[in-house]
Amino acid sequence: MSKEIFDSLNEKDTFNIGKQFARRLKNGDIVAIYGDLGAGKTEFVKGICNYFDVDDIVTSPTFTIMNHYGSEKSEKPVSIYHIDLYRLKNDKEIEDIGLDECLISKDCIKIIEWAEKANGMLPENRYNVFIHQDENSDTRRTIEIEEK
Repeated sequence: MSKEIFDSLNEKDTFNIGKQFARRLKNGDIVAIYGDLGAGKTEFVKGICNYFDVDDIVTSPTFTIMNHYGSEKSEKPVSIYHIDLYRLKNDKEIEDIGLDECLISKDCIKIIEWAEKANGMLPENRYNVFIHQDENSDTRRTIEIEEK
């Protein structure tokens, strides 16, 4: 397992760290993102999607639960499922959205916000991204990326 730590001073930094991280991603990969409400999870995902030239506007799927993004125009065509488990209350609700089927797909990248709600379902072979807010700053974050 390898681990990297980045300092983010603002949203732009968080976006750029996500974009830089995306270089290593390929179809089949799973990215589990952990962080408090407002930590910058979606901003990090926006950076990933920007790297892959996603055409759609990237938003938090808090209410839709799952957003699908794709890009055919890029030199690196990709399909991304952006999943937000924040509103789901139990394993049954997580199963009902088809997370287990999505996780085994090898033809897309899966990015899961509030991944701690599905830790028992997630395979060990994944990236974990921890976004920690600085209690002394509204904008500063520490971003830890683990590859398992």
